[in-house]
Amino acid sequence: MSVYVFDQPLVRGTMLRRKSQFTALVDIDGEELIVHIPTTNRIGDVENKDLPCLLSYHDDPKRKLKYDIEAVLLSDDENWVGINQILSNRLVEYFFQTHELDQIVPDYDTIQREVKLGISKLDFKVGDTYLEVKTPLTTINVKYGQQIKTLPPKPFSSTDRMVKHVNELAGSLSAHERAVFLQVFQYRITERKERLRSTHYEEVSSTIHAASEKGVEFWEVQMDFRPEGVNVYSVSRSADL
Repeated sequence: MSVYVFDQPLVRGTMLRRKSQFTALVDIDGEELIVHIPTTNRIGDVENKDLPCLLSYHDDPKRKLKYDIEAVLLSDDENWVGINQILSNRLVEYFFQTHELDQIVPDYDTIQREVKLGISKLDFKVGDTYLEVKTPLTTINVKYGQQIKTLPPKPFSSTDRMVKHVNELAGSLSAHERAVFLQVFQYRITERKERLRSTHYEEVSSTIHAASEKGVEFWEVQMDFRPEGVNVYSVSRSADL
């Protein structure tokens, strides 16, 4: 089993509270620091207060904030939930390079990033397979610990980019062998929860159904996220989005 190893182990801290879309106040070894959050939206339905977190340190003089929150702990075990959606693409690329994702694309010689298709740029072309990566964070499919406080659900409304990419994937099948929509969960799913419906649910649902009819494949990868690195936990076809 291959492991994506961080340049240096992540630092453990406590997210005291969220200050803005991009920042949070975190306690690291008794020192309170303002750090960067790589996702601007909510983390599921969880109140962002007093959450154990893992942070990466960046000693770059051009950076105002030296730490990024990479994962939070929402359960009573060590099932860290990675929240850095940009990291997902690096993980997917690495695990294709190490052939941990051969179940999805079994035969390929090349791995290309940010490939133009129609009016979109898709994340990957692996061999002859176009692949778009998404990291869902609107619903966190883990059993929450007793200390976790939740907020009322807030349906999301940002669907335009996803619909466009699913349509482009479906369109690619007229000239290319395969197209895959890959959901990356930077954690182990321990409790499947009902997905929050967006304000454009019907449009998204019909688009996904039509794409599936044309042959777009929907897959998911669960990962085991640790302070030292990340490995693939499971790979499977998605029942739905």
